[in-house]
Amino acid sequence: MNLPAKLTDLIDVLLMDSPEHVTRFDRQTGQIVVVERSILSGVEEGAEDSLTHVPDWQKAEVEVARALCEDAGERFLRPPDKFDFNEYRQMERFIGTLSDQEAADQLWRAMKGKGACRYFKDTLHRSGIQDEWYRYRDEAMKEFVIGWAKANNVLYEDDRTGRRF
Repeated sequence: MNLPAKLTDLIDVLLMDSPEHVTRFDRQTGQIVVVERSILSGVEEGAEDSLTHVPDWQKAEVEVARALCEDAGERFLRPPDKFDFNEYRQMERFIGTLSDQEAADQLWRAMKGKGACRYFKDTLHRSGIQDEWYRYRDEAMKEFVIGWAKANNVLYEDDRTGRRF
């Protein structure tokens, strides 16, 4: 039996960015698992000797790496990530929802050129609408991960409400 994913876990993974780690959704446990690339490489290359000296707190990670290597693509899925979500596109959509045309114009200008995300957020704060943006972004993330879950036949639970889908 596959356990449901928690929406907050799927949303949190959108905010993670670590080239040193591999992140997967485990259908069996309903959890996001994270494995250091060096540990996964050691298992993939059969270098078990190098893994005998991992600290106790990393031994479970070695077991997850073994399970990842043995998986035929049925248990572990690549979860959605920040590149899939495309926050820049969400920023554009958010601007389109604003009734304050001056704030919208300032945000459009802030999004041009290098450092667009930083300028966008600075402009949000100057305009006093940062809370509105974060509510919009959080809802967009929630809808995005729900779409990912449905597309991948992953049961999910809105752990904020306790409802399962």
